[in-house]
Amino acid sequence: MTPDERRLLRHLVTAVVVKLAVLVGLWWGFVRDQRVNADTAQTAAHIGGTTPVPGATP
Repeated sequence: MTPDERRLLRHLVTAVVVKLAVLVGLWWGFVRDQRVNADTAQTAAHIGGTTPVPGATP
């Protein structure tokens, strides 16, 4: 591996590590505590369907 290739590899690895750190920081700051509460009745009502009955055949 030539010195230029090593330098390029080092720069690419550094860029990927920095991007991952930024993504983790954004997730930690904005997404980590978010929750979505949905049940089958809410989902069926939202998409215009009906709630399936357990054990019923289609």
